[in-house]
Amino acid sequence: MKVLAINGSSRKEGNTSIALNVVLKELEKNGIETEMIELAGTTINPCKACFTCGGKKNCSFKNDSFAEICDKMKEADGIILGSPVYCADISSNMKAILDRAGVVGDMNKGLLKHKVGASVVACRRAGALNAIDTLNHFFLNQEMFLVGSIYWNMVYGKMPGDVLKDEEGMENMKNLGENMAYLLNKIKN
Repeated sequence: MKVLAINGSSRKEGNTSIALNVVLKELEKNGIETEMIELAGTTINPCKACFTCGGKKNCSFKNDSFAEICDKMKEADGIILGSPVYCADISSNMKAILDRAGVVGDMNKGLLKHKVGASVVACRRAGALNAIDTLNHFFLNQEMFLVGSIYWNMVYGKMPGDVLKDEEGMENMKNLGENMAYLLNKIKN
């Protein structure tokens, strides 16, 4: 089994990455292969709503990293979407991923169906629930199974590394990884 994490932060190795790595570590402890894609330093173009992806199972435009990311999403058994909170919601690169993957999924029904999904959000102060809601709606609209934890899947911190001081948030990320591993193992067995 394999889980793909997509980090929508503009910072490599920032708070979102730290939180995602806690989840991934728990998955790896349970024998699940993991990979993280960092969107920092890349630009994902917005969806053009051309709908030429129908039957192709991927976006027709290959002028950025999206097609490769989409292929990895299709191959994975589980997907974790991680984003910092920007302007009370997810990052623009993450939004572009969701918009394009959403259209590819709509034009190719069942593409991500029955995969396991989890959201992770890093927040300075507010907007985390909006961001979690945006990420979770993507999973639900693609007929994926959504994993929860002991509280909302969020961590708090301003500067890189600050989330390590959020003991409850870090415990929540660990528990999220355990829950995701449990569900993946139940589905695959």
